[in-house]
Amino acid sequence: MRRFLLLTLVGVALLAAGVWARREYLLLHAPGWIARIRDPIGPFRPVTWQPGPSSAPSGPRPPNVVVILADDLGYNDPTWNGGGVADGAVPTPNIDSIARDGVEFTHGYAGNATCAPSRAAIMTGRYPTRFGFEFTPAPKPFMRLWVHWNEDTDPPPIYFWDREKDVPPLEQEGLPAKEITLAELLHGAGYRTLGFGKWHLGDAKPMQPQNRGFDEYLGFTPGGSMYLDPDDPNGVGSQQSFDPIDAFIWANLRFWVTKDGGPRFKPDVYMTDYLGREAVRAIDANRNRPFFLYFAPNAPHTPLQATKADYDALPQIQNHTLRVYAAMIRALDRNVGLLLAALRANGLEDDTLVIFTSDNGGANYIGLPDINRPFRGWKMTFFEGGVHTPFFAKWPARLPHGARFDPPAAHVDIFATAAAAAGVALPSDRVYDGVDLVKRVRGEPDARTREAIYWRSGHYRSIVAHGWKLQVSERPAKNWLFDLAADPTEKTNLADSRPDKLAELRAILDAHDAQMVKPLWPALVEGAIPIDRSLSQPKQPGEEYVYWAN
Repeated sequence: MRRFLLLTLVGVALLAAGVWARREYLLLHAPGWIARIRDPIGPFRPVTWQPGPSSAPSGPRPPNVVVILADDLGYNDPTWNGGGVADGAVPTPNIDSIARDGVEFTHGYAGNATCAPSRAAIMTGRYPTRFGFEFTPAPKPFMRLWVHWNEDTDPPPIYFWDREKDVPPLEQEGLPAKEITLAELLHGAGYRTLGFGKWHLGDAKPMQPQNRGFDEYLGFTPGGSMYLDPDDPNGVGSQQSFDPIDAFIWANLRFWVTKDGGPRFKPDVYMTDYLGREAVRAIDANRNRPFFLYFAPNAPHTPLQATKADYDALPQIQNHTLRVYAAMIRALDRNVGLLLAALRANGLEDDTLVIFTSDNGGANYIGLPDINRPFRGWKMTFFEGGVHTPFFAKWPARLPHGARFDPPAAHVDIFATAAAAAGVALPSDRVYDGVDLVKRVRGEPDARTREAIYWRSGHYRSIVAHGWKLQVSERPAKNWLFDLAADPTEKTNLADSRPDKLAELRAILDAHDAQMVKPLWPALVEGAIPIDRSLSQPKQPGEEYVYWAN
């Protein structure tokens, strides 16, 4: 008996030791194994778009509204400002045409430096910190893996184990029911509301887009999807061995969409092309009634995965990762072009408001140093590289052709601008942070004013006001103050030399902060994000960083 117990204990100990030794592998792959069992993905199925009237009604009709939201697009990725991926090797004529034929908002700002809060800002017209949507929903296993992967880095990440009990299930991390979405507002005004691509504002049924104002939605509710199955011969991928985010994505993410919350199924082509093709079909089906179309492909967010055809079209780019990324930008621009062409073919171009932007700046973890050039910083920082995004709008019936608008514009403005275009008053029972950009560009009087643009993620806060920008961080304990008019790339920190301006901006920042609420769920992890290098580059002595909370 003793021998049996001893052998049993030895066996258990060996098993435990084996599990411990393989803990990183288990952390990495277990979520995907569970998902494959719990949520099977079916084969491709055609979708049907409910047709509108067979003929257009007589007389004037409200303008259509199209919002195109790229995912992690760097400021330097479009060629409009003379830049572009791989020194302009990938022209973006269709994205550029929105600025050429309309207005470039030269100081366009994202709602946050990560994706989900920015989407919340666009969908509500309010700072997401007003209603607690402060952090991007992410799986706990990923958070733990990220900390484990980086535990030997300097400075190390911080994981708040005591907060886990206060974090709801991932599917419950979403937009509160009391918030009014842009889709709900426009649906109530008689618009057909159509959505495509990434939602990331809640995976529970009540939070899904078909229950938040969208008549029809084709896409995926979590924060990402593969663009193709990893073993698809028509695809080319680039995996970043230095990035735990990438490792988790390739191990767990799958290739699927759902229509209106129905069963999950695989698209029949590359994700960006699939969403673009279906958006064109939806425009055709709804050409005779006003519609709001939200086109939110996951490009060029990781996983870096392109079609072989797009990859093969760029042989001049030698770096494999850059070539895959460039091919993704090529696909994104092509599908923006398809949407614009569909509007034109249906006679809708002149009276459709089209807005193009990105949810935040490019990420340092893909290892490409030039994507946010000329700005410092990345996604997960409030430096310009993280929040200063491409921001274009065109509406031939109302906006000038080829104009530049230099005052700050922000994601929270999209809601107010779309509502005004549709002739819908903003609800009066809550604070809205956006302004009507059409009125601003046209120089028309507007009762809505704004002194500043504000951001917060945990202990790290920032504000842009009166041509100046302040960032305040507790980890590290530091202030960054920049005169954006003289120093748009944030090279010279004036926090010590201009105490008067520091006090002025700090007062504005604190006044905004006092209006915000406690986060709906706490940040579980904080990680150091270097400001001036990508993740593939070696650490530099004395380099600046911020601790990003999520």
